Amino acid sequence: MDFLAVFATTFGIIMAFGYFPQAWKMLKTKSVEDISPLSFSIFFVGNVTWEIYGVSIRNWPLMISPLVGIIGTGLVLSFYFIYKGKVDKNGI
Repeated sequence: MDFLAVFATTFGIIMAFGYFPQAWKMLKTKSVEDISPLSFSIFFVGNVTWEIYGVSIRNWPLMISPLVGIIGTGLVLSFYFIYKGKVDKNGI
């Protein structure tokens, strides 16, 4: 693998971890205020599409990065539906 391929793979994986801070915040606060389930659904479908493509061409970078994104967006969407409609800490 040349430098650009390693660089792109590394940052693809790092970017995929970008969903986890949101999931962590939702888990800690039990709040989903201002979360767009539509946006995260689009991210989820996009990651699944890239995962299928990566598997179909047997390309490890295109299999690892979207898999991390699928897990991250899956967590955000799961927490959204778990905590949607629940009261916040102030009881409002």
